[in-house]
Amino acid sequence: MEADFELFPAQASTIAPLVDGVFWELTAVTAFFTVLIAVMIMVFAIKYRRRSQELPRRIEGSLRLELFWTIVPLVIVMYLFYHSTSVYFTMITPPADAMDVYVVGRQWMWAMQHTGGQREINTLHVPVGRPVKLTMTSQDVIHSFFVPAFRIKQDVLPGRYTTLWFQATRTGKFHLFCTEYCGTNHSTMRGTVHVMEPRDFELWQESQADGSLAAEGRKLFLKLQCVVCHSADARARGPVLEELYRKDVPLEAGLRATADDNYLRESILNPRAKIVAGYQPIMPPYEGEVTEEQVIQLVAYLKTLGRGQTPLRVEATQPPAAYRAPEPPK
Repeated sequence: MEADFELFPAQASTIAPLVDGVFWELTAVTAFFTVLIAVMIMVFAIKYRRRSQELPRRIEGSLRLELFWTIVPLVIVMYLFYHSTSVYFTMITPPADAMDVYVVGRQWMWAMQHTGGQREINTLHVPVGRPVKLTMTSQDVIHSFFVPAFRIKQDVLPGRYTTLWFQATRTGKFHLFCTEYCGTNHSTMRGTVHVMEPRDFELWQESQADGSLAAEGRKLFLKLQCVVCHSADARARGPVLEELYRKDVPLEAGLRATADDNYLRESILNPRAKIVAGYQPIMPPYEGEVTEEQVIQLVAYLKTLGRGQTPLRVEATQPPAAYRAPEPPK
């Protein structure tokens, strides 16, 4: 019956029943106490209304009653807190084997990139029964990624990555919306999530493959001549990037940072925000020089860069102008 109402789309992910469970529990508790309090107000208003020449008698306190109306609400609230918190942590903790998809929001469209190189605009193809992790950022203003049938929603912010995950439980096409007002054509920023059988998804991947994100990131790494300073050599002017992802990085002033997606992104666009201990802040910022899609490609490459896999050759012999020593004045 719920599927007949637009406000209650069919549950199509593993998260959907959990979210609906919390929603209906809160609704039931709210409705119960609303009716209880309303009935009590009406009963007491009639039963204890003031009559002429009648004075109310003194009311003595009741420890038993006070304990009752303190403990019972406390138990209910703690149960709701525990249940909703467990659902929240489930929603923000993607499985380790989740399939990665990168999302860039911009006025007014969604750009998707799969690790295999497949690219989509306002559509997202995923297999049924497999966890999917979305790493999202915005190229302009705040957007919000919302799939009602999956019961998932997450703000997409400029300047950083946010993540979201889901596991579809049924095939079909499901609506995708932006639920953060983002400008004149906000209402047109819609899309579709296509959930496919695993075999059909593999065929779609093969038909759309155009070089993996990591492979494209490696080309960009060479094109930008990053290897000039990040050569993994003991004499290199930049930190070693091999096996960097998810490791602790020592910074200046004794601070430390974890090399996650946001750290890698920031180190590319604004490398002087966090200076690695033992190195000089000589890397130029690439903000405005590379697109969000190119940043995603570089991050994907750095995440896969293993020991001994740093490129040994560059396409040009001269380093970029930003790295060269200034010429003496004439």
